[in-house]
Order: sequence, then C-alpha cells, then structure tokens
Amino acid sequence: MKTRSIEVVVPPREPHYVGDGFRVHNFIPGAYRLDMKRMDPFIMLDYNSRFYFPPTDKPRGVSVHPHRGFETVTVAYKGRVAHHDSTGGGGVIGEGDVQWMTAASGILHKEYHEEQFSREGGDFQMVQLWVNLPAKFKMSPPKYQGIPNEDIAKVSLDNDAGLIEVIAGDYNGTTGSAQTFSPVHMMNSKLKEGGVAKFSFPSDHNTGILVIEGSVVVNQSESVPTDHFVLFENDGTDFSLEAREDSVVLVLSGKPLNEPIAAHGPFVMNTHQEIVQAINDFHTGKFGYLEE
Repeated sequence: MKTRSIEVVVPPREPHYVGDGFRVHNFIPGAYRLDMKRMDPFIMLDYNSRFYFPPTDKPRGVSVHPHRGFETVTVAYKGRVAHHDSTGGGGVIGEGDVQWMTAASGILHKEYHEEQFSREGGDFQMVQLWVNLPAKFKMSPPKYQGIPNEDIAKVSLDNDAGLIEVIAGDYNGTTGSAQTFSPVHMMNSKLKEGGVAKFSFPSDHNTGILVIEGSVVVNQSESVPTDHFVLFENDGTDFSLEAREDSVVLVLSGKPLNEPIAAHGPFVMNTHQEIVQAINDFHTGKFGYLEE
C-alpha cells in the first residue's frame, strides 16, 4: 500500500445562489482543474456552507426543473428541505439524512426549505453532488432512495476517535446504504479532537474530501481548514485524517467512467445529439408533470 499524495487544497469560491434557497460554493466543475472529468464520476459539487436564513412565510428554494443522465445526491448537515418529483417521489430531508435521486431517463424536480424550518429560520448547511451514470444506464427508469440517518451504516473508530457514516461503497468491510450504478464511495468522517481515521481506495479511483466542520491534518502533514476541498493524486491508495478539533469531513472516491461527457445545464449525456434529444423531450412533456 502507498500513501496517496495531495494534488491541491482548494479554497471555497465566492458563493452564488441557486434559486433563492441555496447559497453555494461551487467546487465541481470549475475550481482549480476540477472539470467534469477530473473527479469523474462526481461531475458537480455544490456546497452550501453553514449560513443563517432568517424566518419567512414563503419557503425559499428552487422551482420545477428537469434532470437527465445522472444522479443527484443531497447530504444534509443543518436545516431541512422538502422535495417533490414527477414520478410521485418526495419527502423531507432532515439533518443527517441523504437523498439519492436517479434522474436517468428524465425527471422533473423541485426543492424548498421545509415549511417549519422556513417559519423558524436557522442554520442551513448541505452538499449536493451530481454522480454521472454509465452510458448504458442513462436512459433507465428514474428512481429515488431516501436514506434517513438512522439507516446509514456506521463504523465506530478505535480509541473513541469518532465514527464513519458509510453512505455508499465500503469502509473496512461495512457496506453503505445507497445502491450505485458504478463503484462509488461516499462517507462522512465524524472525528473527535485528536481522532484519526484511515482510508484506502484503489489508486485509479478519483478521490477528494470536503471539510464540513472543524479542521484536519491530512497524511500527518497538510492542515486543511473548514470549507476547503482536497483533491488527491492518483498515485497511491491510502490517506489519513487527524482532527485538530471536533470535525466532519465528507469523503468521496469513485472509479472513473472514462466515457464522453456532453453537458448542457441540467442534462448530462454522452453526445451532442443526446443533449438535443433531451431538450426536445423536456419541451414535449416526456419528463412528466410537476406542479409549480
């Protein structure tokens, strides 16, 4: 086994709003060299760092919009989101929960701050990832995996160092709760001050971490503060995290699909012709119906 080197530590970019309810720092695509290929199959990462939304009677969010060709994964750390889609799926994503939506052949979706959270206001902090689908699954039926925190597999670390929440993939023999279409590892490392967690993924898997809370030392050498992303080289398998204070770190590693990417807004396919077809299908109602 060989230690995986750090390629770069990426600071958060200036935030922008998605709709009026999600104040996000965009890491993928765009920051450093993080285009849609560099962290393949993770083709988008928007991070709503901890932000206070004041009370309001009209829930903030994003109105009806389409998706095709990939999966959206929402990991909730603070706040609550209500969501609905054109297949009849929906619900509330609460603190600690994960929503894994497979848009695949096409879906309409909307998401808003949950009503009670909107009325009361509070801290809001979430990650939304887009996970690309292999070409052979891009036109499969949409589906939805709602994963409440109590259903997320958890591994307690030695020496009372903390725990690993295994959302997808595998950690030391414990399998994550989400079903995936390609090898994807996604987990929250929740470390107490001084706690250490060790990770090992195949060297060809594109790998990165996002520090959600606190700060950590990576590989006993590089200090990484809150809201920063670490992109690892593909030159080894192992890395370690040591918490300088109580910390939460999102860990991502996935086998690249190494397939052509054609992207236009909410559609991610393999060819320009497939993008044109997606736009036509959306405008002719083939994604179903969802009330605003």
